[in-house]
Amino acid sequence: MAEHKPRAPLYEAMVHYRKRKDASFHVPGHKDGQAYLDIYEEMALAGVMEIDVTEITGTDDLHHPEGVIREAQQLAAEYFGAAETFFLVGGSTVGNLALILSVCTEPGDVLLVQRNVHKSVIHGLMLAGANAVFLSPQIDAASGLATIPSVETVREALSRYPGAKGLLVTHPNYYGMGTTLQPLAQLCHDSGVPLLVDEAHGAHFGLHQQLPPSALAQGADGVVQSTHKMLTAMTMGAMLHVQGGLLDRGLIRQRLAMVQSSSPSYPIMASLDLSRCLLQASGERLFTQALAIASRIRSDIKATKRFGLIELGASGDSAAYSIQDPFKVVLYDAAGEISGYALQEALEACGCIPEMSDERYVVLALGVGTSQQDANRLLAALREIAEVNPSEANISTWNILDKPAASQLQLQPQDSSQSVQMTANVSAPVLFSLRPIAAVDIERIPVEESAGRQAAEMVIPYPPGIPILYPGEWITNEIESALIGLRRSKAKCQGVEDSSLCTINVYQSTEQRREHREI
Repeated sequence: MAEHKPRAPLYEAMVHYRKRKDASFHVPGHKDGQAYLDIYEEMALAGVMEIDVTEITGTDDLHHPEGVIREAQQLAAEYFGAAETFFLVGGSTVGNLALILSVCTEPGDVLLVQRNVHKSVIHGLMLAGANAVFLSPQIDAASGLATIPSVETVREALSRYPGAKGLLVTHPNYYGMGTTLQPLAQLCHDSGVPLLVDEAHGAHFGLHQQLPPSALAQGADGVVQSTHKMLTAMTMGAMLHVQGGLLDRGLIRQRLAMVQSSSPSYPIMASLDLSRCLLQASGERLFTQALAIASRIRSDIKATKRFGLIELGASGDSAAYSIQDPFKVVLYDAAGEISGYALQEALEACGCIPEMSDERYVVLALGVGTSQQDANRLLAALREIAEVNPSEANISTWNILDKPAASQLQLQPQDSSQSVQMTANVSAPVLFSLRPIAAVDIERIPVEESAGRQAAEMVIPYPPGIPILYPGEWITNEIESALIGLRRSKAKCQGVEDSSLCTINVYQSTEQRREHREI
């Protein structure tokens, strides 16, 4: 019997629409790209605009799918191992928001949350008016990077807060590091609550025998994946996978309708369908080729002698991770002369653009689209950089080993009622809301004077988008030093009024507030 070719029903419907060349009397206003024909003879977006349609007959409706979108989502659920899959056109952000809003349905509900989460999780807590109980992540001794909370920490949190609505963790981290999720899923299920996983950087997990297992395969109830990050969808294309009976799927649909556009991008949705189809048809071959290229890149980097890599086994018994994504190459200057930021600058000058950098590390994101030509160009660039004396190069340098790495800064949960850092791994509940901070309650001070004060704004190095501070969080000496390090590195930060990080907004002291009220 002939083998059936995998289908991409939504993408195929878009191609059929393009071929029909119908007269468009519907939105969008560019009319299949025709509005630009007189200005640009060749337009890079032409092909995309030809399938940039709306909810017309035959194209279905994301918020009430009955046709090709429903079929495409069902095929995705089957391939990724979910009971039900929802397409996301706002990235993993909207998936995180929808999950939080579907489990925290009453103001003040408690959600157990890994402290070093993406900013979208903090925003979800604000929208829900929820109490976050922050859990300390595990710290890897050799790299200084964090993974998920330990089993012991989660067990303690579930015991102290039996009314919690669930546990939300990030796995893997931005650096591709992770560990087994199954024990956490079992603890959650024993307590009757769901395990929610922000698997934005692990959409490819479980799709090849040499890749780590997926969160779904380890028992997670709700999983958000950025299909555009490590797989092949267009930017903002993501998926929310659900299984089991602990999540209200009807409520998730309603929450998604709240946080996603009522006019979703059909090219993005079609790319999600096409990405799944590509992997279903050729995934084994594509992953095998890409894994071989990744292995050669690692070997060649080590052969330079100048650059080190984060690798399994480097931390010995003190390792906080047991898996390392082979498609995340995390390197650093073993000589300690070039910061991660400076190394990124040097690579970019050679035409190689990394995913991100921090004070020490540069993260390279590989995938099934990485070619051997790309790998050769990278290695040539690294060899060139290795031969250059940093003091003579036109790149910023400083001794990274003497400075705290802000993106590696792993904050212990803090009690928002105290000005000292907690030593426990489980915080007191921290209430989030959308209530803005009154201008009269805010004071701008030098970062060097911020320790012991309460932040009145978010500080979010981007990437990776993990807040170092959220409004109301107390600033420790360690955080103050990290902020100074970010400023010195000229790191890009979101959420701050002073992008130079010379100053920071903090709450006025109790005495200052009292004086203002009396005035």
